[in-house]
Amino acid sequence: MSRVVHFEIQAGDLDRAKAFYTEVFGWSFEDYSDYTGSPYWGVVTGPEEEPGINGGLLPRPAPAPAGGQGTNSFVCTVGVGDYDETERRILSSGGQVALPKTALPGMAWQGYYLDTEGNTFGLHQPDPEAA
Repeated sequence: MSRVVHFEIQAGDLDRAKAFYTEVFGWSFEDYSDYTGSPYWGVVTGPEEEPGINGGLLPRPAPAPAGGQGTNSFVCTVGVGDYDETERRILSSGGQVALPKTALPGMAWQGYYLDTEGNTFGLHQPDPEAA
C-alpha cells in the first residue's frame, strides 16, 4: 500500500503564503531553492517524532481556479485541537470559508477553507461528542 509522504502548496505570493501558514498553524519554512534550482520552500509542519508529513511551497505555474470552480489538486486536511480558534486565525490572516464547520456525528468537526492563494484545505478536530 502507498501512503502520502509529502505535499506541495502552489502560491502566487510566496511570502504571503508563508505568513498565512505560519500564523494559522505555526509552520516553519526552509529555503530549498539551491537544491531545486528555482524558488522552493520546505514546509515543516511539526517535530519529526510526531505523526504527520512535511511539504513544499512553490510558485504557482498557472492561475488558480476561479471562485466556485472547485479544486484542481489534492486537498490536505490539517488536524487541530481547537477548531474555532484555528478558524479565527484563518479568517484574521486573510483566509476564507469554503465549506463551513460540520459535525461528523460521533467522530469530529470538519470544514474547508481557502488560503490567501486560493488553495483549498480542510480542518479536522476529533470530538466524539460532535453532533
